[in-house]
Amino acid sequence: MIKQELLAPAGDIEAGYAALYYGADAVYLGLPKFSARATATNFDEPALDAFTAYAHHLKRKVYAAVNTVLQEDELPDLIEMLDICTRCKIDGIIIQDLGVARVMREKYPWFERHASTQMAVHNKEGALFLQKMGLKRVVLARELTLAEIKEIAAIPDLETEAFIHGALCYSYSGLCQFSAMEYGRSANRGKCLYPCRACFERDGKEEHLFSMKDMALQDKVQQMPVTSLKIEGRKKTALYVAAVTDYYRQILDGKGADIRREERIKQIFSRPWCKFHFEGKNKDVIDRHFVGHRGLVVGTVEQTGRGWLRFKTSYKIARHDGLQIDIPGMEKPFGFSVQKMQVDKRNVFEAAAGLTVEVELPRQCPPLSKGWTVYLASSSTVKGAYHYEKPKDGLYRNTNEIIVDVKVEKNLITAQSGMYTAQVEGVFEPTDNPQKSQAAIEAAFAKTGNTNFNLSELHIENKENLFTPSSMLNELRRNLYSRIKFEQPVTFLPEIQERIKTAWTPKFTVKVDNLNYLKNINLNNISEIIYLINPQSDISPLKDLPKNKIRLALPAVCRKPQLYADITARLLDGGYKKWEAANVWALAFLPLPQIDFSFDTSLYMLNTQALAQAQEIGASYVTLSLEDTELNICKLIEKSPVKTSLVVYQDVPLFTSAGCIRDNDCRHCTHADQWFNLKRDGRQYKALSRDCQMMVFDDKPYCIAAEAKELQPDYFRADFCYRPYTAEKAANVFNKLLEFNDVSNCIKGNFNHKNI
Repeated sequence: MIKQELLAPAGDIEAGYAALYYGADAVYLGLPKFSARATATNFDEPALDAFTAYAHHLKRKVYAAVNTVLQEDELPDLIEMLDICTRCKIDGIIIQDLGVARVMREKYPWFERHASTQMAVHNKEGALFLQKMGLKRVVLARELTLAEIKEIAAIPDLETEAFIHGALCYSYSGLCQFSAMEYGRSANRGKCLYPCRACFERDGKEEHLFSMKDMALQDKVQQMPVTSLKIEGRKKTALYVAAVTDYYRQILDGKGADIRREERIKQIFSRPWCKFHFEGKNKDVIDRHFVGHRGLVVGTVEQTGRGWLRFKTSYKIARHDGLQIDIPGMEKPFGFSVQKMQVDKRNVFEAAAGLTVEVELPRQCPPLSKGWTVYLASSSTVKGAYHYEKPKDGLYRNTNEIIVDVKVEKNLITAQSGMYTAQVEGVFEPTDNPQKSQAAIEAAFAKTGNTNFNLSELHIENKENLFTPSSMLNELRRNLYSRIKFEQPVTFLPEIQERIKTAWTPKFTVKVDNLNYLKNINLNNISEIIYLINPQSDISPLKDLPKNKIRLALPAVCRKPQLYADITARLLDGGYKKWEAANVWALAFLPLPQIDFSFDTSLYMLNTQALAQAQEIGASYVTLSLEDTELNICKLIEKSPVKTSLVVYQDVPLFTSAGCIRDNDCRHCTHADQWFNLKRDGRQYKALSRDCQMMVFDDKPYCIAAEAKELQPDYFRADFCYRPYTAEKAANVFNKLLEFNDVSNCIKGNFNHKNI
């Protein structure tokens, strides 16, 4: 059995060294640009070079996360980042953008390409398609159950990677548009403002409806059949990385889940733990009442008054340790540092587990009540428990391997490496000790000093066994090594086939999930009807619509593709050959290339390399990203090698999640559609619970019809999906859009922004 890789995060070089010291087989990290954790410290080239050299010395691997979507003007910067990865000998690149995948395939074929969890791979079909594209590894969506993970991991010759510990996003990674559409900070570009952690009002009650607990699979990781076991935490400290890596290293080495190590992690940083959906559907994954770090439970309030708190501690605590207490009505636990502590009325510096302590409270402490939980949120003992070794500065760096040929003749010694040559002249006499002469040559050329290369092979030709003075050999070596240059060739972006454009006239498409919405719309004004289907869709009304205008759409998330097999087969047999894909799973599920297929917005197209990749896959057209800006959209429409569609009206799914906010448990759920009205910061939202999936929408639709009038995509698109419409309302909206008029009370997303 192949040893599983324990993969640890590094937001900076100290966290990286801690990960290696405590047993990580590989480390993943970010670069100055295009990291999905843009606010982490990340690695510049000198730090990256030193770290990868040290990791490779230890026979460990390093992966770089270039896992955001890129706008057109950023493509030259992508080349810069990939060149850095080449010089620093990165082992693999984690990617989200299909344009990055294309650039790497064409210009950087030596790198392993890993599909980021941002690509929302949640079924076998999605993994198979990415394998077909040449990606070596797929990072699975966090939402998967063990059974689903096993199915994907069984794909031959495909590496799989799954998260085992750390923070959880409420939405499927890659399908969250809340931060981007509401605040102009895109999660798909590493700038998420984490609105899922915020408090929302529902039915007059405020709760953190979308704030997830942390994942902690603990000893369940031993059931994982994947290639790589991934710890989340590129924004965490070196201390946290050390503690979590050490904890799982012990488990993987057969030593079990150590309770003391768990307690240390909870003191360093931890929200409440859960196993998410690993063991099946789980409602207990959201921490509705508090956000942020909680700590290790060490007791409950027994008595409080006159500035003192009394409780029996279940763990050793010391002066200057941090305590926290859950206080109903407060968004975060109340925390303070222990400044004065007594046991049996005696002042003490520390108190052992099992003792009743009295701790002085700060003046600003709110009233406390008996029975409230006390947490140890910071421990000086734990802070000193995870020392780690790291190399001296400058000791390790990446070098290139060279081969040197040395030829000794009576009047000349020649040294050559590739195209570089050096010579020294002299009179060289035969020697009685040819072994000593050979050793002198080997010793001289082994001294690479401060050069950026290592001598991998040395070939010596000295047929007459001539003596070679060390001084002349050293001079020869210096001359040769000073001439050797390792210059990376200039890398250009892959070429893109230009598209021949015809005379432009505005064309409109309409996407619906209910065909009744079309009843009052003049179909002569529609070039294409896109129908979002589900396994229970009534497809009989399709017979009354022009078949040549029908395109069938598959959803972005599909946990059970087999449920779509029957309806898809019936539609294909019925002659419906035009389809839309919203996720890579559909590209393996549908019979490509026998059909005409297009890309929906969630297969993010923000640069021409991504558009070219879509064209090469066979897409007839692509729908541009809802997160994008007008400036970038204009560039794509102008330069695209494939036809483009621009959404001008949609109820945008801000969250698409497997985390249910219904109050009932799963066993007693009716599974009928349920809508929730939510409020936050003066904004109103609608949340839909449907078939074990949550979607959250702004109460106002996205509409850019007025601005889009000046653009010339191949198609303008209006969507009437998810939110309920009447045929009259859909027609009224569509008629406004035809005249390039906005609907009232709409949002614009990032369209008018300069950048995202």
